Amino acid sequence: MQNESFETEFVLLGLSWNPSVQKIEFVVFFVLMATVGGNLLVVVTIVSSPKLLGSPMYFFLAFLSFLDACYSSAFAPKMIADSLYEKKTISFKGCMTQLFAEHFFAGVEVIILTAMAYDRYVAICKPLHYSSIMNWRLCGILMGVAWTGGFLHSVIQILFTFQLPFCGPNVIDHFLCDLYPLLKLACTDTHIFGLSVVANGGFICTIIFSLLLIYYGVILLSLRTHSSEGRRKALSTCGSHIAVVVLFFVPCIIVYARPPSAFSFDKMVAIVCTITPLLNPLIYTFRKNKEVKNAMRGNLRRDKVISESI
Repeated sequence: MQNESFETEFVLLGLSWNPSVQKIEFVVFFVLMATVGGNLLVVVTIVSSPKLLGSPMYFFLAFLSFLDACYSSAFAPKMIADSLYEKKTISFKGCMTQLFAEHFFAGVEVIILTAMAYDRYVAICKPLHYSSIMNWRLCGILMGVAWTGGFLHSVIQILFTFQLPFCGPNVIDHFLCDLYPLLKLACTDTHIFGLSVVANGGFICTIIFSLLLIYYGVILLSLRTHSSEGRRKALSTCGSHIAVVVLFFVPCIIVYARPPSAFSFDKMVAIVCTITPLLNPLIYTFRKNKEVKNAMRGNLRRDKVISESI
């Protein structure tokens, strides 16, 4: 359906008008772009290691790192550019594209994190049946569900947004395009749309987050029957998963599991959402995971041998 908007662009207020703060923003967002390199390094390491790629856990981890790289690339370049200019504008189509990418990759990641939790549940609670349950057919199905679910989630948000007429103020009190800031600019009653955002975003996040906590609760209870070494390894792996889940879902619930309203901390919560991709490779791999570290060292040694032989 053709959108009835009279606005061709929006003005983003950003985090602050203070030049000193904007310089800090530039540095922070530039570092955020470095997460793309970190996440892609994890992807390349796992894909180039047959041992790691043959494990469903690392298969999902590689895909999660790829998603985080895409998520960062969806808005970080625009945020870096905006931090250099006093007036920050974005076209209507650019705003819709950013909105779609943000919710698409986040929607896919929700399902991938759920798949990773199920993988750990099977590995720890049903170790004898792990190979038969977590087969590549199931992994492929979960991947297909993740892509489809993320696409449907994002399309629903975009279709609703395209119905809204924007004929008044065009200033968005945020540093990126998002649903609730856009609702405040619409020249119509957005009560129903606000409820759909809560249902399609916040409510789903809350339900899945609760299920994941139950999953990990069952896993932790089952560790009582394991050896001390087994408990240590399981706790190390599950601790990383739980940290990423909390960092991802809690901001989502805070932002979307409520009716639209002006809260002064909304931007701060959004910053946490943008920084989370920076932490994922550190939490999952660089800090504790010896297998990934060893695979990285092996790739570096192999590259060095090849370069010396040329």
